[in-house]
Amino acid sequence: MRVLITNDDGINAPIIKALAKRMSEIAEVTVVAPKFEQSGRSQAIDFRRKIEIIPVDFGENIEAYSMDSTPADCVRYGVVGLGKSYDLVVSGINCGYNLGNDIAYSGTIGAILEGARLGMRGIALSADDKHLFDALDLLHTVFEFIKNNKLFNHTSLLNINMPPEVKGFSITRQGGDYFSDDFEKCEGDLYIQIGEPPTDPPTDPNVDIDAVAMSLISITPLTYIRTDLKAFDELKTK
Repeated sequence: MRVLITNDDGINAPIIKALAKRMSEIAEVTVVAPKFEQSGRSQAIDFRRKIEIIPVDFGENIEAYSMDSTPADCVRYGVVGLGKSYDLVVSGINCGYNLGNDIAYSGTIGAILEGARLGMRGIALSADDKHLFDALDLLHTVFEFIKNNKLFNHTSLLNINMPPEVKGFSITRQGGDYFSDDFEKCEGDLYIQIGEPPTDPPTDPNVDIDAVAMSLISITPLTYIRTDLKAFDELKTK
């Protein structure tokens, strides 16, 4: 199996090297990750400037590159630039959950969407920022669950969020807003966007936000296609 690994926290995030080493035990691993953090960049690509791409030492049998661009561009370079094909794109492990409407902004998710555009299956992995290395130890269990339940027979993209204490798995759908939205004035004309996670008690284990709050590993099948197929079918019959 050939695996392309990327993230949106950057090539120097400690967890990506550990993830690559762990994945190299079962697969041929290539790493292409952003030079700097690219959180919130979604599926953006950069085609208006020259991009620095340099090899990085990730240890024996792991080909790795730092790319001064977005996670989606990292996937593009891993495939188009290196001229390779992969069985799977693994994005993460993200420092913080990717849940609810926030997945629209996520560079972690953007990477697997770009992988899907290029014809590859993808898994986005996210965890509580204080328990990333605990999440690493869950990977075997997660991959066994995917395999045993034949999830890739039904979808090519999985968004997986791993809580620090695990009571089981839940196949989930995307929830609503995970963070509140506000602009905080700093000084002069400068502002920063801020937000807080929900405080309402979880009620539905079928929703990604609630499932994680209930200590369940949330696995959400995603789609790359953005056409509203229900509306398309209805409108074509008129």
